Amino acid sequence: MSSFMLDNGLEVVVIPDHRAPVATQMIWYKVGSADETPGKSGIAHFLEHLMFKGTKTHPEGEFSAVVAELGGSENAFTSSDYTAYFQRIAKEHLKTVMSFEADRMENLVLSDDVVAPERKVILEERAMRVDNDPGSRLSETMNAVLYANNSGYSIPIIGWEKEMEGLTTEDAIAFYDKYYTPNNAVLVIAGDVSADEVKALAEETYGKVARRAEPSPRTRDPEPPLAGRRFVELSDERVKQPSVRDAWIVPSYTTAKPGEAETLDVLADILGGGATSRLYRQLVVTDKIATSAGSYYSSAQLGPTEFTVYGVPRDGVSLDDLREASQKVIAEIAKNGITDEELTRAKRKVLADAIYAQDSQSTLARIFGRTLTTGGDIADVQEWPARISKVTADDVQKAAQTYLDANRSVTAYLTGKPAEDGNKS
Repeated sequence: MSSFMLDNGLEVVVIPDHRAPVATQMIWYKVGSADETPGKSGIAHFLEHLMFKGTKTHPEGEFSAVVAELGGSENAFTSSDYTAYFQRIAKEHLKTVMSFEADRMENLVLSDDVVAPERKVILEERAMRVDNDPGSRLSETMNAVLYANNSGYSIPIIGWEKEMEGLTTEDAIAFYDKYYTPNNAVLVIAGDVSADEVKALAEETYGKVARRAEPSPRTRDPEPPLAGRRFVELSDERVKQPSVRDAWIVPSYTTAKPGEAETLDVLADILGGGATSRLYRQLVVTDKIATSAGSYYSSAQLGPTEFTVYGVPRDGVSLDDLREASQKVIAEIAKNGITDEELTRAKRKVLADAIYAQDSQSTLARIFGRTLTTGGDIADVQEWPARISKVTADDVQKAAQTYLDANRSVTAYLTGKPAEDGNKS
């Protein structure tokens, strides 16, 4: 693995993988929904769609058609902190897709004729993915409550409907001109390539793209722990399976103290990472009050992030009772800690998952791209296994005590009908 910087400020990472004559290109822009101007929510995701609308030199659809004709695949995605585009292609066609991607970094052409229909597309996407999905609507509301201090993470990545309706061609062009510049991007090439090959191709393609903007260093406001518990509930007749979630603001890998994020990764596995986890064994196997239960740590954000515990009750079990039982499991770790066996198993599993990820070019490229666009560097990726290995049982207990206070969470209930009185205890 190696990296270098082009004269125009584009950072390039090369991940050799010679098992097959295939290459994956990913271009990551350091901009996402949390960087949007107030009132313009959804513009980052909207621009992701519009990037496929053609350039001065290549009409709409040509890039995708060429990728398909060459037997490759492509996609794009937007998050709170980054926007990325990628293609997987036979090695001999890498220069072709690099040329196309470099071209649309500076030559995108937008007009009302192409923007207006695509605005309808993203509104339909929101209706399908969010408005018609009770679980997604609850997540949207939960984030708006959890991130209450203007860090930007309360904004839905797809945008608020009323603001999406007002997005214009001028908005998209201004966003593109401000953020889609080589000095605000990271190019990751993984596959059957060498650093010298990629450097020559990158200089020939991306190296010709002018540095046309100077985005300011990004910051995310801190999110202090909630002063008390918050509660949200969504009732929808389409919900066939009620569920409960609790979420807490915790540090991300970018904002955590040394070793703290790694500890949260291990805690998430011990608490709710599968059939051997504390939550599953207690709530599903022993108490038989849940059909599923678990936890996860959303580790990769430029600013603060969240730790979430969830459960689905068996028939006849109330969400109140299930939440109370899950909080007892957390409290037990906070009070009495974990066993050496649990710690060893969790660290082994977390590290194994990372090793398995190396079997996929695109997953490796995602790991590096995500890290480099959320405040980390290459060393953070390379040294991560050693840092996981250093997590102790005391660290895990302290993290549970520090961050998973039952009285400082946002609790969310998803039900199929209005809750009965007293359901918010």
